[in-house]
Amino acid sequence: MRDYVIETERLILRPLTVEDCDAVFEWAGDADVARYMVYTVYTSRDKLKEWLRSLREGGTEISFGFERKTDRKLIGSGGIGPDARKNGFWGFGYNLRKDCWGEGYATEAAKAMIRFANERFGAKSFCSSHAEPNKSSGRVMEKCGLHFVAYGEFSKLDGSCRMRSMEYEGELFP
Repeated sequence: MRDYVIETERLILRPLTVEDCDAVFEWAGDADVARYMVYTVYTSRDKLKEWLRSLREGGTEISFGFERKTDRKLIGSGGIGPDARKNGFWGFGYNLRKDCWGEGYATEAAKAMIRFANERFGAKSFCSSHAEPNKSSGRVMEKCGLHFVAYGEFSKLDGSCRMRSMEYEGELFP
């Protein structure tokens, strides 16, 4: 497993571990946070621990927990990796505790992941998407330099919800 750490002005992006379960449950167990995410609300810490363990198994996505420097509180998570649907693009995503929305943390973390992917792996083109009603996420993508390219479809991993998505992409490093 690759244990990368990225530091920004206000955050430390670091690997998530099973020991982070209680902190992650604060947002993964919140229906408002999960509303536009691919996962359904976690109601069991055991299921959340399974997911945290799965992050250690590898794959192409590099996952991070977002730890706030001022109080060392884990406030969100995200990941970045080669996109399986768009050849040559790296996709990224993120989510945060509700009390941290609107503070610029998502943009700060996303920009750090993008910069990391470029510096470490030479990634130049990036993409991401959000459920159409989640306009705040679209603003984060635009602040990262991506632009809207098409509508798509968003669905929960368990198939319980489908809705229109907005797809973004951009070549950020020529």
